[in-house]
Amino acid sequence: MGLSAVLSVVLLFAGVILVLKAVRMVPQGYEWTVERFGRYTHTMDPGLHFLIPIVYGVGRKINMMEQVMEVPSQDVITKDNAVVKVDGIVYFQVLDAAKAAYEVAQLEVAILNLVMTNIRTAIGSLDLDESLSKRDEINAKVLVAVDQATHPWGLKVNRIELKDIQPPRDLVDSMARQMKAEREKRANILEAEGHRQSEILRAEGDKQAAILEAEGKREAAFREAEARERLAEAEAKATQLVSDAIAGGNVNAINYFVAQKYIEAFKALAEAPNQKFVMMPMEATGVIGSLAGIAELAKNALGSDALAAQASTTRTPPPSPRPGG
Repeated sequence: MGLSAVLSVVLLFAGVILVLKAVRMVPQGYEWTVERFGRYTHTMDPGLHFLIPIVYGVGRKINMMEQVMEVPSQDVITKDNAVVKVDGIVYFQVLDAAKAAYEVAQLEVAILNLVMTNIRTAIGSLDLDESLSKRDEINAKVLVAVDQATHPWGLKVNRIELKDIQPPRDLVDSMARQMKAEREKRANILEAEGHRQSEILRAEGDKQAAILEAEGKREAAFREAEARERLAEAEAKATQLVSDAIAGGNVNAINYFVAQKYIEAFKALAEAPNQKFVMMPMEATGVIGSLAGIAELAKNALGSDALAAQASTTRTPPPSPRPGG
């Protein structure tokens, strides 16, 4: 009785184990490989599956989601023999669970070593300045190389990013000094360009001012010559009119002409810069007397000329001799 009970319990326990081995539930985001006596047969998708115990078994449980893997910092020598520390990050995804399970051993280790090797190759072909400034090109170059190398493993490498590139401290200091010198150089160049432009603009302004001044002087000279010409014409006309009036016997015309010249001469004498104090007789009677004397002389001259002309026109012939005388 006791033996049969023990046997029943053993059989029940074995049945439960067989049922558990036969029923398999694959979670979402994973794929499991199925092996028959240790040989791969097929892959189970997410969901409920039934396997024959002992004959079939689960081989590898592969994560099919996109995974992130850190690339540890490593020393890389650039083309110009500068040592920099580089680290990064890799995003990859398994597309074929069977290849990822059976084509490579230690998948993550293989990916990591492959990425680190290609980073050293990409940076080693560039100078220090290029490795610091062309990070996108380095990422693209490493991504293409790693993606091609991992394709037989059933993987897809989506992105590779270099997180940090650290040059040595002395190179950082020298680069800072170089950058400062370059900025000072650009500042000096800009200052010189500004000074040059300022001088050019000032010279252009002086040129335009000189041109305008010359144009102004030319216009002023033209106006002054025109004014003098008109003044000369007016004076000539006035002189002609006075001469005609004098020839016609008008004494007032010569009085006006002489008085005008007298006043202009005295004005010029009074305004002379070397004459600070002028004492001259300014009595109106003196001026009038002078004018009257000049007019009297003109009148006498005109009168004598008129009498001579009249005498010549009215001269009578000499008397004829009387007869017998």
